Amino acid sequence: MTARNSIIPVFVPHLGCPNDCVFCNQRRISGHTEPATAQTVKTAIENAAALFPKGTKRQLAFYGGSFTAIPTVEQVALFEAAKPYLDDGTISSIRLSTRPDAIDAETLARLKKYSVQTVELGAQSLCDNVLWLSNRGHTAKEVEEAARMVKQAGFELILQMMTGLPGDTDESCIETAKKIIALHPDGVRIYPTVIVRDTELYDMWKAGTYKEHTVSDAVRVCAKITKLFDEAGIPIIRMGLNPTEDLSGGDAVGGAYHPALGELVRSRMMLDKAVELLDGIEPDKRVILGVNKSDVSKMVGQHRCNVTELTERFKLKSLKITQTDINSGEIKLLSLD
Repeated sequence: MTARNSIIPVFVPHLGCPNDCVFCNQRRISGHTEPATAQTVKTAIENAAALFPKGTKRQLAFYGGSFTAIPTVEQVALFEAAKPYLDDGTISSIRLSTRPDAIDAETLARLKKYSVQTVELGAQSLCDNVLWLSNRGHTAKEVEEAARMVKQAGFELILQMMTGLPGDTDESCIETAKKIIALHPDGVRIYPTVIVRDTELYDMWKAGTYKEHTVSDAVRVCAKITKLFDEAGIPIIRMGLNPTEDLSGGDAVGGAYHPALGELVRSRMMLDKAVELLDGIEPDKRVILGVNKSDVSKMVGQHRCNVTELTERFKLKSLKITQTDINSGEIKLLSLD
């Protein structure tokens, strides 16, 4: 959240969803149980207006459910509650999240009428087998068609993908990322699968029919797909579920739940680059690697894990990480003796 573009979240937990995806329990994931009302919208906007300085660009965001799948009259009621604040400039626009199979021309016209700027589509995967095993209720083709419609209608498009779903592999996640890139979204969210209590996935895990997608698994595959998105110039606006009291308090019983997952992934990417850089060097060397000032902690790794990994893998006498004048994300071999 910045002074230039502040998000005012309003959660619509599970509203509009026609089926239960195996991984989903919106109450536990979002920490919200009550459906949004017109008063919820007004209160959220007025509270935000009091918090942020005059001139702050604010965007109302409907999160947590499939907004365009709820009854039209309820959509309109929430939009109408926001309209006076759009008219007087308290908020500048609206964003919402929804399902790919809840998008059509009539819906997009309604969103345009009520100043929606950003549409987030929960793609989750672009592999049909993974979608079927996850009980998503739509196909990869429907995701692609909805994404194109959103872009053609002039909205900002954000696509959400998951890793570690039932049937997923590193290869299927990479394939999903490549297909998302081909749709030219304005940004992506990456949510590695978390096992949450009171979900079908939790039951599958307990029964042994689903193998946990660990933090280590998520970091490995997300490093690969993050590299693809970076190279394509597509910003990643979120990696991993936002921490909530419910998730941190024990509702996340397994899977890739970590409050600093994005940092772990960026650190792994630095490790992968260093491995490429040092490939082929002889053992018993003293090495100094230079990185941008902002990347020192990522290169070192949590608890110096990257330094330990590189030292052991290449049988180094010593390894020092220091800052130098290069671009963020780059690594330079400063000394080898």
